[in-house]
Amino acid sequence: MTQLTALLSVSDKTGILEFAEELHALGARLLSTGGTAKLLAEAGLPVTEVAEHTGFPEMMDGRVKTLHPKIHGGLLARSDLPEHVAAMQQHGITRIDILAVNLYPFEATVAKPGCTLEDAIENIDIGGPAMVRSAAKNWKDVTVLTDSAQYAAVLAELKAHGRTSDKTRFAASVAAFNRIAQYDAAISNYLSALNEDGSKAEYPAQMNATFVKVQDLRYGENSHQSAALYRDLFPAPGSLVTGKQLQGKELSYNNIADADAAWECVKSFDTPACVIIKHANPCGVAVGANPAEAYQKAFKTDPTSAFGGIIAFNREVDGAAAQLVSKQFVEVLMAPSFSAEALEVFKGKVNVRLLQIALPPGGARPWDQGRNAGDSKRVGSGLLLQTADNHFLKREDLKIVTTLQPTPQQLDDLMFAWTVAQYVKSNAIVFCGGGMTLGVGAGQMSRIDSARIASIKADNAGLNLKGSAVASDAFFPFRDGLDVLADAGASCVIQPGGSMRDDEVIAAANERGIAMVLTGVRHFRH
Repeated sequence: MTQLTALLSVSDKTGILEFAEELHALGARLLSTGGTAKLLAEAGLPVTEVAEHTGFPEMMDGRVKTLHPKIHGGLLARSDLPEHVAAMQQHGITRIDILAVNLYPFEATVAKPGCTLEDAIENIDIGGPAMVRSAAKNWKDVTVLTDSAQYAAVLAELKAHGRTSDKTRFAASVAAFNRIAQYDAAISNYLSALNEDGSKAEYPAQMNATFVKVQDLRYGENSHQSAALYRDLFPAPGSLVTGKQLQGKELSYNNIADADAAWECVKSFDTPACVIIKHANPCGVAVGANPAEAYQKAFKTDPTSAFGGIIAFNREVDGAAAQLVSKQFVEVLMAPSFSAEALEVFKGKVNVRLLQIALPPGGARPWDQGRNAGDSKRVGSGLLLQTADNHFLKREDLKIVTTLQPTPQQLDDLMFAWTVAQYVKSNAIVFCGGGMTLGVGAGQMSRIDSARIASIKADNAGLNLKGSAVASDAFFPFRDGLDVLADAGASCVIQPGGSMRDDEVIAAANERGIAMVLTGVRHFRH
């Protein structure tokens, strides 16, 4: 068998020494550069520096070392073309069979606070991507590796067959081109966001998004639409796509959209909470001493809509909670974990999808909270981008504008109602009391209609709205919306304020004996 030649030149040296040792044991010739060559040599491996191989010195602070015909000829030459083989012999070019390259850490560099343009430019790899592209283009002859996770499979094939399979080389080529696309997108995003004065624009002049397919879906929002689920290249811990499905049928497009709404909402509570979602809207939300109590309270809000809903907990689902949930038809049940008893309860319900997602670590950044930093929406031949609605209201931000002051209990209920309203489609009206939703009005063209629907739903569920707290996701343009809430029994209201008729609405609240607080922030959700 012809001796294999492997060129190893990596920024991230995870696993490279072990990989090189195995290649050497298989009789491969090792070529390398800079720090990688030094690491291999210090481990006692026979390694040839690229400068020695090309006969041309490394120069310009390492910027020029692999950009040479003996490197790219060795990567690009096709073994099935006699003229390529003849050219290699004429010019003393050795075929390179394996290329292991990962790139300068551009993404990690620009993510650091205080990164300068000079820092960014110096971490733009040139030789690495050039070699990767050459090897990936010539995948029938060259195995190109851009991730240490690929090493083991390649070694297994080499040990078993003396070469890698066409399937492995092609998959590695695709992965390599994907990595180059990701790298170039990151560079473009960073550089096109720089202003002339050196400051960084919030939105780059060109937006290059990178997502990785998780799975194809049976269909989209409707059966005549196709669909697939993608994730961020680096998903935030505690986000939906990091979850693990423990049992049940494959998640559908609508399941995933609803599950995301449920998970984002339930993560917002510090105490044990349960959220029930139907058609992307919360139909029941509650906190309790434990998951079972939270579920019972959430279910009471709208038992009819809860049928076939998506349920999320922010605590482990134990046997008691599982027994209660199992009595209803549920599409997806989500939690940070499930006890052995809970798993046993659902073992017989094979169609129930159990999704386990670790809670995010917590912190100031959206990433730490398992949230998106930005949102997007497709429009005709265009894309709307915005920062995500990650605003969380603090009690000290509230402005009490009525003569009647809310009690401590009312403030608790108002804060709870406001948290829920953030996840209800606009126009949103949410009645709450005692740590649970009492009536939810969502997605109406008129705020008055949303208020009436919330009241009707509470009445249908046998829930009394007298003394309830109400959240409105946006301001009341007229007093008539407030009058509907007062007629239903509301005792206090939380709303953004900012209407031209705020004084009229506040006067109406005073007239009706309702305490009102303003947030100064709205939560439209379209």
